[in-house]
Amino acid sequence: MRIWPCVWMAVVCGAGTTQVALADKGVVLKPTMVKPGAVVRDDQFDGTELGKNWVAAKGDWSVKDGTIVGREKADDRHAAVLTLQQPHRNTILRYSFRLDGATNFNLSFNHAKGHLFRIAVSETGLTITKDKDKKDADSRPVVLAKAPGKFPSGQWHTMLVEIQGDRVSVQTDNGVKLDAHEPSLDVDKTGYRFVMKNGPLLLDDVSVWQVAP
Repeated sequence: MRIWPCVWMAVVCGAGTTQVALADKGVVLKPTMVKPGAVVRDDQFDGTELGKNWVAAKGDWSVKDGTIVGREKADDRHAAVLTLQQPHRNTILRYSFRLDGATNFNLSFNHAKGHLFRIAVSETGLTITKDKDKKDADSRPVVLAKAPGKFPSGQWHTMLVEIQGDRVSVQTDNGVKLDAHEPSLDVDKTGYRFVMKNGPLLLDDVSVWQVAP
């Protein structure tokens, strides 16, 4: 559900610099790597259902008060997984999230052969990791980029993800930025997967754009 952001700003001045930190949902973040094309999705979850192409593969995911609320289910014996089945190769994704019991979650990307890479969000920062190839016993996860940041429980934040070829760029409303380059990422992807343990995790204002040529 989109509302006018109530934004807090912490301004720190020194040595001729000013740092501004924002924390809220639906914050407008401008792409820095690519230009947005046509709007693919603009999901506000104003109804009672997840909507078309949203699939709760594991866990308990529901819409309450205009927000997706996700929790792990003990009977699943697996992390909770919510998938937006929207195939793409290059993309721009913006969404809002709130850790509300969950201490971390992954925005995960798969390709036809399995896991590809993920953006891990914790209370202390972001990490982009290339996933291991489960079919290769010698394969290991590879950290492509990492940055500290504060995403405390109970506080809304907004993330913008840009994918173009073998490059990934991530930024959040509180100023955290990550960039990664990995040739194997330049493949068709099956969609967007939100993966987390315990919970709750809250999601809202999910927007997807094509990348303009």
